[in-house]
Parts: sequence; structure tokens; C-alpha cells
Amino acid sequence: MTTLDPAASQPPQWCNGSERPKVALIGAGNRPYVLEEAERLKAELPKYVDLVHTDFEWQTDLSELEIDFAIVLGGDGSILQAARSMGTRQVPVIGVNMGKLGFLAEFSPSQLLEVIASICAGECQVIEHMMLRCRVFEGEKLIGERTGLNEAAILGGPPYQIQNIDLYVDSELATTYSCDGLIISTPVGSTAHNLSAGGPILRSNLQAFVISPISPHTLTVRPVVDTAERVFEIQVQGAHENSSLVVDGQTLCTLTEQRRVVIDRAESSFQLITVAGHNYYRTLREKLGWGGRITKS
Repeated sequence: MTTLDPAASQPPQWCNGSERPKVALIGAGNRPYVLEEAERLKAELPKYVDLVHTDFEWQTDLSELEIDFAIVLGGDGSILQAARSMGTRQVPVIGVNMGKLGFLAEFSPSQLLEVIASICAGECQVIEHMMLRCRVFEGEKLIGERTGLNEAAILGGPPYQIQNIDLYVDSELATTYSCDGLIISTPVGSTAHNLSAGGPILRSNLQAFVISPISPHTLTVRPVVDTAERVFEIQVQGAHENSSLVVDGQTLCTLTEQRRVVIDRAESSFQLITVAGHNYYRTLREKLGWGGRITKS
């Protein structure tokens, strides 16, 4: 069994057994089996923690809750929703996979109570993952801002045509892409839209960004990995009315030629609780079917 990494972040103070952690149970109540599983957990969780809040309709501003960690029932989309609701006040998360992939929601419902017992015994770590800050300016006026966990993407709509997208890195022109769109991804998001667009997989706790063009018109254009300390600025030449900026699957705004998108590292970090026996390469292997050899049919 894999041991915890001593170089990673250490167990939080509420794992020392001196007091019971305060926990919120949240999730997508419209997904199959989530409400049934929630009812089961409401009866079992008080054996280990103080369950102080539940929400299965996403009506709560999670940044206002005084909790030690949140248990999220659903899939990776539910974790993105939770991170979005927490905003700049992120608390550690345990993801319980009630969907198909569950790359972030790594625990099954049958594992959860055993995991909770390990956490309360201090046998866990909280791993921090960088997030991005996305701002849109028109001239010097800020017209939109959002924090994202996965990616910010420039996407076109009808009329479907090649977009010419200028990318500046630390205020210097890097290149002009001729492509269908552009993705700037965090390491956590490298296994999401970035992966589908042919971008590389980054270990989720690296401090870096991935810049991936979508269907570039030039064969030599490839994704680029750069340090998290860079500031990226994007402008779309001749942007039409359906050109959009999308952060973690949610449209932030439409784009015009006058609007400038600025993306950099967010001050807050997404926090994911892990226990012994779970590691990144195991998740790649099991969740994404990542194998190093050809299997026989």
C-alpha cells in the first residue's frame, strides 16, 4: 500500500483527535443515487464528525460556512461547483464519486466511512492545487472576474470559422494562433478539456499552466507548459458576437476585439484530502485507462 508523502502538506490540526471536525455534506441532488447516499451518510457520519450543514441544491454560499472540510457527493463537476462556491475561501474537500469518471472525486461511497475514520485518526494529508484567476478588461475597466480550478477557454460559436488569437506572456507577444479556440489550464485541469484537445497531463500539484490551442491551423503549433508565475493576456482579432470566455464550463462573458483577457495564478488554492493507498499515477491508470503496454483482445 502506498504511504503518505512526508514532503507533502501535513495533516491539519483538526486531525489530532482533540476535537471532532465540523463537516458539510453537499452534492448534486439531481444526480442518480446522491440523495439516497446522503440519507445513509446522515445516519453514519455523526459517529466520526459533527455534521453541521447539508445542501443538495447548491443554494449555500460555501465561503460563509465555518467548517473544517466538505464531503462532496457527485462527480468532478460537483467538485468544480463546490470550489466555485467557496471562491477565495477554500476549505479541504473529500470527493465521493457518484458519476462515471471521478478523477477528482476519487473515493467510492463504500470507502467513505473508512476514509473518514482514517482522517479523524490523522492518517491523511491535505494537498493544495493551484487555481487560476481570470479577468476581462475593456480599456482599463474591469468587466468580469472569476476564479477557476480547471481552465479558462476562448471558444467560438456561429459563424464557425478560424479565430486569430493573440497571446501575450508577461506583456510580450508570444504568438498569434490561428485555431478554433485556446485553453489555458491548471495542472488539475490538464486531464479535462486540455487532454481532449491533445494537451499534456501534468501532475496535479505542480505549479504550472498549460496553453493548448484547439485545432490549430499550423502543424507546428503544439501545447506549451510554463511556470505558474507568468501572466497571460489574450485578445481575439475580429472577435464576433458569439466568441466567449468560458471558465470551468461556465461562460464568463462574450468577447470583442476591444476586450482583453488576463489570466494568472489565484491567491487561493483548491485543497483535496488524500489518504494512504491513493496516488496520482494510480488514479491515471485506473480512471483514464492509462496503460504502458498493449492488451490482448
